[in-house]
Amino acid sequence: MDPITLGYLGIAALIFLVLVGVPVAYAAACTGIVGMMLLRNSTVAIGLSGIIPYANSGHYALSVLPLFITIGFLAMHAGITTSAYDAARKWVGRAPGGLATATIFASAGFAAVSGASTASTAVFTRLALPEMEARGYDSRLAAGVVAVGGTLAALIPPSAILVIYGIIVEQSVAKLLLAGLVPGVISMIVYLLVITIVVKMKPGLAPLEPGVSFMEKIKALPQVSGVFAVVGVILGGIYLGWMTPTESAGVATAIILVMALFKKIGLRDFHAGLLDTVRTTVMIFMVIWGVMIFVRFLAFTGLPGTVTDLVVNLDVPRWVILLGIIVMYLLMGMILDGLGMMMLTLPVVFPAITGLGYDPIWFGILLVKLIEVGVVTPPVGLNCYVVNGIRPDIPLESVFRGVTPFLIGEVFIIGIIVAFPDLILLLPNLMN
Repeated sequence: MDPITLGYLGIAALIFLVLVGVPVAYAAACTGIVGMMLLRNSTVAIGLSGIIPYANSGHYALSVLPLFITIGFLAMHAGITTSAYDAARKWVGRAPGGLATATIFASAGFAAVSGASTASTAVFTRLALPEMEARGYDSRLAAGVVAVGGTLAALIPPSAILVIYGIIVEQSVAKLLLAGLVPGVISMIVYLLVITIVVKMKPGLAPLEPGVSFMEKIKALPQVSGVFAVVGVILGGIYLGWMTPTESAGVATAIILVMALFKKIGLRDFHAGLLDTVRTTVMIFMVIWGVMIFVRFLAFTGLPGTVTDLVVNLDVPRWVILLGIIVMYLLMGMILDGLGMMMLTLPVVFPAITGLGYDPIWFGILLVKLIEVGVVTPPVGLNCYVVNGIRPDIPLESVFRGVTPFLIGEVFIIGIIVAFPDLILLLPNLMN
């Protein structure tokens, strides 16, 4: 069989396996092994499948992932997230949709110590959602705010998915983390504007909160000191060139650990934090191993190079091709999870993007934003399923309806990223 044809069949088989419920790691690994057997022989296929996991796990830049994940889970189990939410509530509680606004601010703070979208959504479903409901907030708005707030963790450093993107396409992890800050802040501002507009149009969705004295607000500031310390170490250390991303993550982990000990974290909570870290890390690495085996199979077929030549030689403006890629990812986000979608498509899409002259750091930010839109888009909006899974009394349909106004804001954010690439690359370029 022609190798290019076999490559297309491999992609089709992989997509089919994922759609019928086979985990991405197993689907990618099995498809890749069978494909290499057909192209070469069983000895080559099995030998490479044994070498690839070790070769890719031994990458120094990947050591930052378990550290970022540890920061998030320790912060959650030590109650640091709860303190940040309480401080945000005191400062912005009187604004229209004050508790919803506080949830977005607190989600941004948790994003700065987490890097995991679903973890952030799970935390604030337990923390903020009951608080908003108790104060008379509409459950659809409250659920939508919690689901969309979790997406900030993918852009605001530290971001696990940006690290994985950097490893796959061999780009600077430090530049990617810095590049995520500006669009992360833009996303937060747009979400706050959406809340304000929705509440102004329908005041009954979010009752006003009682006022808090200025002294109470000042006393609440130390509650977010850990978040600011982590952000300062990670961004400051990388930007100033004092530390690599892994070194900054190590120092930030130490800071969170000390804060957890000062908060007298219990042995059970400490054990739960470490166990959650191990589970999440193993899941991510298994996906990386499986997809890398599949990528090796695609390299043997020559399909990525063929697709790149085809796309680059199309007689249309490059923005038309970019628009097609954006629409493709938005549609794929409705049926596939973000990590698997990114790892399955990048071997083919990334060479075409760079061949068209687009900046790889900028494209990484755009891709992650598109992935995060997918986690709140029906029918497979993972963050929405997390909210529904923790709170089954709130129908999934209600969660998606609560997210709907924010999807309009997401279109605006994507437009900014596409129209102003220099804004996205501001911090990485300054680092140079």
